Amino acid sequence: MENPQFYLTAPSPCPYLKGKEERKIFTHLVGDHAAALNDILTQGGFRRSQNIAYRPACEACKACVSVRVCVNEFQWTKSLRRQWKKGHDLIGTEFPPGPSSEQYDLFQEYLGTRHKGGGMTEMSVVDYAMMVEDTHVETVVIEYRRRGVDSFLTGTGSGPLLATALTDRLSDGLSMVYSFFNPHHHWIALGTFMILDHIVRAQHLGLPYVYLGYWVEGSPKMAYKQRFQPQEHLGPQGWERSIK
Repeated sequence: MENPQFYLTAPSPCPYLKGKEERKIFTHLVGDHAAALNDILTQGGFRRSQNIAYRPACEACKACVSVRVCVNEFQWTKSLRRQWKKGHDLIGTEFPPGPSSEQYDLFQEYLGTRHKGGGMTEMSVVDYAMMVEDTHVETVVIEYRRRGVDSFLTGTGSGPLLATALTDRLSDGLSMVYSFFNPHHHWIALGTFMILDHIVRAQHLGLPYVYLGYWVEGSPKMAYKQRFQPQEHLGPQGWERSIK
């Protein structure tokens, strides 16, 4: 495998901590070795966006911490088990990484409600399509719908699209690249359900981890990730079990 070339972005406002600036180091994931490189970089704290792998490279701040859930020891709290049971009539169906107008409409509804004013709200249909299909690694789109009358035959849900996850399969786990859901469905915490579903999928596949991206202490947007225990955080000495 050829050594990848890394680049550093210019400083920009941090989306998680007010008054901070962020910089990222990144490289391209292309060619025959893209999947193997994505494995190595994800295990080293990188995240994937299209055919780019990146991680924070902020000089004055180390708040962004890579998090992965240890699925074989996962602790089903009463609250999490309750959410899982509420989703008994939801079915997540895997598809090749292809966009749809229904996905895009749900994506825009989610951003407009949960992340109003964020940078992704300006993404066009073409931008969204590139986010989903511009990949050189093993990626799936998982669409979540309610169980229908024919689901026992088809194995798929029916009705409106409720949630979507863009997920990479790695040698040691599943990496949730990006997920979004209908923000007006309050009968179940769809974001929580999708993470639980990925934990169960990883268990069935014999994969030890689910990668959740970055946790930022002090950022309310990231607090939910601490619910999924046990988990490991990537520090100066490598991956270490976190103490909740």
